[in-house]
Amino acid sequence: MTRAEFMARLRQGLVGLPMVTAAEIAADYELHFKDGAAAGRREEEVAAALGDPDRLARELRAEAGAQRWRQEQNPSAAAGAIFGLIGLGALDIIIILPLVLPIFGTVLGFLVAGVGIFISGGLAAVVVPFMGGPGGALAGVLLGVGLMGLGLFMGGLMAILTKWLIDATVWYARLHYRVLKPALNTQPAEQA
Repeated sequence: MTRAEFMARLRQGLVGLPMVTAAEIAADYELHFKDGAAAGRREEEVAAALGDPDRLARELRAEAGAQRWRQEQNPSAAAGAIFGLIGLGALDIIIILPLVLPIFGTVLGFLVAGVGIFISGGLAAVVVPFMGGPGGALAGVLLGVGLMGLGLFMGGLMAILTKWLIDATVWYARLHYRVLKPALNTQPAEQA
């Protein structure tokens, strides 16, 4: 594979990353080819030593998503990290997805329930005092405030659990990548 073919496939695989990040990665790999040429190596040798550009792009996208998550920790960064990891370990995702989806679904369900309880607490604090229920207006307001507190607690707890789950997913993917990387790097040598 020539330098142009390798770089075209690598750049195509990096589509979706921020342009600055993709440009820096491409410049790093261009430098590998320049260094190889300076050492008297052919483009094909350098490309073979670097490996499959599609696999490299998947790994680099996963790593970029994980780094963004560590820096920003917002929903967009979480989605980027998760989708990058999905691209990296499609087989693992098939195996792990049935285990992880119910956990994420449960956490999301409790988060939505917390929001619902908070809203119902606000409504109760406003409406119940005027209904003349047992305990009077003060009991209605306290009921509403209590429900709002419960909703806030549930929402906060689920937000923390969501962060932990995303961190655990990123940790697992990085561990998985570190374990598989030596095996992936020896495959081209064994095939040759």
